[in-house]
Amino acid sequence: MVSELWARTLTWAEVDPSRHPFELDEDAAKALAGLLAPLLPSPEAIEEHWWRSLDPVTEFLVNRYGRWACGWNWSVGEGDTDGGVVDVWCCARHSVTTADTTGPLAVSALLEWRDWIEDLAERFSALAPPSHSAVSLSSVDPWHWERACTRLVTVVADRTRAESGWYGHCKQVLGWFLAYNGIDEEQAREIVESAVGGRFGSWIAPDVVVVDTVSSRFARTVDGSR
Repeated sequence: MVSELWARTLTWAEVDPSRHPFELDEDAAKALAGLLAPLLPSPEAIEEHWWRSLDPVTEFLVNRYGRWACGWNWSVGEGDTDGGVVDVWCCARHSVTTADTTGPLAVSALLEWRDWIEDLAERFSALAPPSHSAVSLSSVDPWHWERACTRLVTVVADRTRAESGWYGHCKQVLGWFLAYNGIDEEQAREIVESAVGGRFGSWIAPDVVVVDTVSSRFARTVDGSR
């Protein structure tokens, strides 16, 4: 089960909202918080095994909703895992207090993560080439890829505040976008690695020149790979 707990390894197929419907009204959210409460770690468990003290919570959410849910505590900065987008949750050591408080907080974190995934799906739709079937991608103007890369890098840097390890999720999002457009996941990873390389760093928001360089290389690599 450990491999299922890492949001960094999520594929677009595993997080795509169209494949994994999810709704949680106010009553259901309260019920979920109650179910999570007994799974929360004690202060002693956090101190001794903080890196996996929340595994029972994550396992429960993954089993209930799907693997996309393992990103519920991927917080901004140096939290349980570096470089995420979740603001309401920090880490086990700081966010876990009483069960009555922490259960609802965990649910809020899950909802924030889900909102981000749904936001990305909308952005992917808006940024996709005119026809994003695999057959037609070879004729796409590279400008579409360059524009998409620029906008996605910018929004991920903003949401993560370009803090510790932010570029990991940025590369993941670029790969998700390519997968959304029908490009094989392994090929997508190669394209992203070639474009980004070591051009991004922790605690440094990329400037215009860096973003332009990455986006131009991204477009050329996608075009060449097709």
